[in-house]
Amino acid sequence: MKRTKIFYWIFTGLFSLMLTGGAMMYLTQYDTVAEMLISLSYPVFIIYPLAIAKLLGVTAIISNKFKTLKEWAYAGFLFELLLALQAHIMAGDGEFAGPIMALVLLSGSYVFGKILEAESK
Repeated sequence: MKRTKIFYWIFTGLFSLMLTGGAMMYLTQYDTVAEMLISLSYPVFIIYPLAIAKLLGVTAIISNKFKTLKEWAYAGFLFELLLALQAHIMAGDGEFAGPIMALVLLSGSYVFGKILEAESK
């Protein structure tokens, strides 16, 4: 169980840092993010709501207080990251390593979290 917990926190911690860093960039570097989103054919009005959603989702996953909310946060991140991956592939900009890495970290966090739940019962 200790080993599972270590892996869970490694994946969850790295994922949380990655998404929090992205959200902070959205909040502090609006013009840069706006240019990136325009190149990916996304509207710029989603910058602040997406940053807030990312911060709330990370909070839901780390706090681990409400299981349903945590599941919805994982689902929301899955959809957001799949759309980001698809947007980068369609744009042909070669910047799809970030979404793939985040998807790997998200998957690891989710799987090890489920294993921890099963072990603690």
